[in-house]
Amino acid sequence: MLQVTNLSLRYGKRVLFEEVNLKFTPGNCYGIIGANGAGKSTFLKILSGEIDATTGQISMGPNERMSVLKQNHFEFDQLPVLQTVLMGNKKLWDIMVEKDAVYAKPDFSDEDGARAAELETVFAEMDGWNAESSAANLLSELGIKENLHNKLMHELNGKEKVRVLLAQALFGNPDILLLDEPTNDLDVETITWLEDFLADFQNTVIVVSHDRHFLDSVCTHIADIDFAKIQLYTGNYTFWYESSQLALRQRSDQNKKVEDKRKELQDFIERFSANASKSRQATSRKKLLEKLVVDDIQPSNRKYPGIIFKAERDCGDQILHVEGLKKSAPDGTNLFSDITFTMVKGDKVAFLSREPLAVSSFLNIVMGEDNAEAGEYNWGSTITRSFLPNENSKFFTGEYNLVDWLRQFSADKSETYIRGFLGKMLFSGEEVMKRSNVLSGGEKVRCMISRMMLTNANCLVLDEPTNHLDLESITAFNDALKDWKHVALFTSHDHTFVESVANRIIELTPSGIIDKRMTYDEYLADENIKAVRQSMYPELINA
Repeated sequence: MLQVTNLSLRYGKRVLFEEVNLKFTPGNCYGIIGANGAGKSTFLKILSGEIDATTGQISMGPNERMSVLKQNHFEFDQLPVLQTVLMGNKKLWDIMVEKDAVYAKPDFSDEDGARAAELETVFAEMDGWNAESSAANLLSELGIKENLHNKLMHELNGKEKVRVLLAQALFGNPDILLLDEPTNDLDVETITWLEDFLADFQNTVIVVSHDRHFLDSVCTHIADIDFAKIQLYTGNYTFWYESSQLALRQRSDQNKKVEDKRKELQDFIERFSANASKSRQATSRKKLLEKLVVDDIQPSNRKYPGIIFKAERDCGDQILHVEGLKKSAPDGTNLFSDITFTMVKGDKVAFLSREPLAVSSFLNIVMGEDNAEAGEYNWGSTITRSFLPNENSKFFTGEYNLVDWLRQFSADKSETYIRGFLGKMLFSGEEVMKRSNVLSGGEKVRCMISRMMLTNANCLVLDEPTNHLDLESITAFNDALKDWKHVALFTSHDHTFVESVANRIIELTPSGIIDKRMTYDEYLADENIKAVRQSMYPELINA
């Protein structure tokens, strides 16, 4: 159990948290949510002891151990992979180090013998003799093959390092597990493995994530940071979002009787509780929801951007034809080859690849930002395109304020018109006078979305559109794409985004494409597709 008592954190006049009191109990997974800058990662750092709160205290049960997913991917660069995982259980690792040091003494004394005996007893009680095999098994389950276990961390690539650090956090069955954006840089197979692991984990998990599918799969509770407070709600992210939106609509409906509102909320709880049977966390969440009372549901104070794409004209019959495209990485690695397909009206295509650089390179090529090594592509004459690149720094080098920045891309130069589009993306008042070259990552993406909305294009091309956005912006963007009636090409690591938007999946590989008209979940579940992917990517684990 982890208890937070009277927690406050202030930086000068800025109050991040004020008198927070929470209890996190075993068997539950708590998803920490809040707008960008609300303090989600800061809260985890306070819980882990990395930073101190202004007032209040954090307490754990006696002899309980906390483990934290490390965000510094270079911290263990000079250490072997297997040793890095073992260090996740600090008490066990300290015993192993001291034990080896005692036995290595050239003048081994009776006192040393007594100390060694004490250490051996504790070591055995902690199942130390099986520690290395347990750590190796965990690494293998996360896709780190045995030939990498004794390599130094700096010899691994970025994705492999993330998996090792995840293994470190999970090793030794910690009583309290803190995970800050655990799905970043993980492929879908590893994320699925982690979801299954956490669903069976019997201790306390506290996680910060912008991945709604992950939060829905693992969370029994949502901890919402808003107005310097943290409020706990039963259920996963979707339940929190839908119930808070329902409560908000009810609050604005002054004519509806109290009894009718309660009945509507009660029906919602019962419906969602029944649907919980489909979740990995089904049993515990269903029981929790059945105990929930309507008064527990509160409206959200969140502000959601107004993302609305409108096409100036419909698409003609010719959308995009791609024939034999090929591209290699700067180091010569074959990213994709023999990419051939034709898009038709209504296609919303999600592009996948085991190598993220492959999809970005492909989208840059068809947008004219890069050149292919072979092949060609042709857009239909009726198609107008709007592009959201993953790398947008070249758009923000000047010192324009936001009004002048957006005015560059608009035929209508009036300030009222420009402010309207900025306002849709939650830039209001004096915020529109902010300089474009000092924006945060999320603010830059919101500006780029404003730019896209101005174009009235009938084809949207999106490279990781949810990167840097908070959950509110992701949800609004997701809803806009679900309502989009024209064509789109996109790639995203957001499972819910892809599943709810795409009606066609194209996977780019070094030897061609896999092209299926189906949803993302259908694609991932199809055994025939798994076999094809296995043949194209022998390194796939449990694919």
